[in-house]
Amino acid sequence: MSVDLQAKQVEPLRNTFGHVAKYVKGNKPASRYEEATMGAQPTTNFHYRPTWDPQHELFDASRSKVVLEDWYVLRDPRQFYYGTWAMARAKQQDAVESSYQFVESRGLLDAMPDELKALVCDVLMPLRHVAWGGNMNNCNIGAIGYGTAFTAPAMFHAMDQLGVAQYITRLGLAIEGTKVLDKGKQDWLDNPNWQVLRRYVEDTLVIEDPFELFVAQNYALDGLLYPLVFETFIEDRLTMEGGSAVAMVTSFMSDWHKETSRWINAVLKAAAAESEANNQLISGWVNAWSDRAQQALAPIAQLAMQDRADASIEHARAELDSRSQKNGLAAK
Repeated sequence: MSVDLQAKQVEPLRNTFGHVAKYVKGNKPASRYEEATMGAQPTTNFHYRPTWDPQHELFDASRSKVVLEDWYVLRDPRQFYYGTWAMARAKQQDAVESSYQFVESRGLLDAMPDELKALVCDVLMPLRHVAWGGNMNNCNIGAIGYGTAFTAPAMFHAMDQLGVAQYITRLGLAIEGTKVLDKGKQDWLDNPNWQVLRRYVEDTLVIEDPFELFVAQNYALDGLLYPLVFETFIEDRLTMEGGSAVAMVTSFMSDWHKETSRWINAVLKAAAAESEANNQLISGWVNAWSDRAQQALAPIAQLAMQDRADASIEHARAELDSRSQKNGLAAK
């Protein structure tokens, strides 16, 4: 007796969840990113309005002046959901550990001139508090924003900011120990060089519109701060003066800024393209907060770059304005 085995292909009745299918082009399986993101925002059956904000629902798109027909147009080009984000950061963490092993095994930080060590600590240690502000602000975007495509990457971004603060802390401990952290805190609280930036950070903590907060923190402040400090100061000045070890152990910051800029650009471009009203509103926020960020970072540029301060911060602002124009915004 012979047995004739044949393979038959069984077509699935549907390729993904019903609430995801309307966001997938064509009748095809959804990606992991789409299934983790699209249509996940709760929209109905809220039991009560928040007692601290009774004019809004628990999840309410009207918290922002930006008006979108569908908040899922704010897709992340990196297609990060928790799994892919965690794997990407784990690889970067391994790279940072390798850099620290190389630097510490060869005593490269100890070999730096004392004046250069002091400059590094003066410029970087107060930035721990700036990164902590970024963490809190992005947590707030995740809490009061609308649409999982917008809020989920903001929460990943919040944890990235916490990682930046920890990396700066680790660098300070490797150079001078705990005393340098205390000095950085006192500089943040009392040193005149940092008070305009501290005011900026504290003012952003009370912004009520989640999209304006996104602009003020992730686009304007970080869009000037990271190129100025982690590229111009560290990669250009320090490496030329014997501080290449600092560039090695802070490479995450510059790489992270370039990566996350893709997401930030995509969000602004999609929201601004929705309507002329959105474009004018977002452009106004971008210009106003960029002006404030430039003023707040001017003393830091002077501290870090000295006679090249004006040229450095003007270059960073020109690059930010160029980003705005590419995103379809009316930059100054």
